[in-house]
Amino acid sequence: MNTTPQANRLHIAIYGRRNAGKSSLLNAITGQELSIVSEHAGTTADPVFKAMEIPGIGPCVFIDTAGFDDSGDLGKLRVQKTEQTLSRADLALIVCSSPELSLEKEWANKLKEAKVPFLAVVNKADELDDIPEIASKVQAQLGLNPIVVSSRTKEGIGELLERILRRIPEDFGMQSITGNLVQAGDVVVLVMPQDSEAPKGRLILPQVQTIREMLEKDCISINTTPQRLSQALEVLKQPPKLIITDSQVFQEVYPLVPKGTLLTSFSVLFAAYKGDISVFRRGADKLDSLTERSRVLIAEACTHAPLTEDIGRVKIPAMLRKRIGPGITVEHVSGTDFPHDLRRYDLVVHCGGCMFNRRFLLSRAALAQAQGVAMTNYGILIAKLTGILDKIVLPE
Repeated sequence: MNTTPQANRLHIAIYGRRNAGKSSLLNAITGQELSIVSEHAGTTADPVFKAMEIPGIGPCVFIDTAGFDDSGDLGKLRVQKTEQTLSRADLALIVCSSPELSLEKEWANKLKEAKVPFLAVVNKADELDDIPEIASKVQAQLGLNPIVVSSRTKEGIGELLERILRRIPEDFGMQSITGNLVQAGDVVVLVMPQDSEAPKGRLILPQVQTIREMLEKDCISINTTPQRLSQALEVLKQPPKLIITDSQVFQEVYPLVPKGTLLTSFSVLFAAYKGDISVFRRGADKLDSLTERSRVLIAEACTHAPLTEDIGRVKIPAMLRKRIGPGITVEHVSGTDFPHDLRRYDLVVHCGGCMFNRRFLLSRAALAQAQGVAMTNYGILIAKLTGILDKIVLPE
């Protein structure tokens, strides 16, 4: 579990006022001094992400946030940062330590609107005299039966962990990279170019995770480069069930695919694993109506320095300009930067999102849908641009 990628962990956000005991609660849950605890309000500034293993819950990421009652110009920026974590949270805790609950109720509504399940926690049970009153008002105003805890004595922490376990979304962690495309005993060929974008001495995360899933599904996987694909196919007694390739070499790989063998790409698989593939598939059709006056946004989860062969900053823009014309506008964002207003764009093209948790990528797709902006994925777009979108398989 210690090697579970952060993007695949349950994300639990902790919200509350300054000095409500959010950081001390996190320390009590994890049994470690992960967050700075101070009697001074506003100690936590930017959200702090900490990967942990919790018995019974498994690999997770706790998000310790600034108080949502922060004030002043800097405080408003902190609150904005806190609000941005709503799109990443799979589950949330609202920490209460006062009978005044107007902001807590406001944030409960934000969580409901964002469809994030949440629990109410009354902290500082060993310090406050009005715990029954606070708990009663939480029940009345937030509609939740709160868990009463003490971060110092650990009272109630066991019950809180049990409640967290019961509130984990039912479909969390149920996604499969390859879906229903393969089953035990199937032969799968993975085609992985070794160019300047391939990290020296290691594979990129989607490749590693796909290989791991092939082992878990009891498939027979063969790894090769595009240059050795023909040779790899020749040594097989029968054609493989599936070929998974890097999207960038679709044109090179497609002519070599044996009859009856399915073809897809790592990026296409991650379109379903991390996001909503039906949205991305429909979004690719927007390509047919783009003109040189169109504006395209390319969003990358990674924040690496651009490379000479960079797919998002070099190759896809070049393919778009070749197809549409040199006048088309292509803009880029990376990491957590993403415009809230997408209406100035005709199309959003997102990477596979291997560095994001599923909820984060789904929230971006939902934002684009709500604003009527088409959104697709690297692999699906490249398949469309190379004319083989109807020839590849999409996982269900």
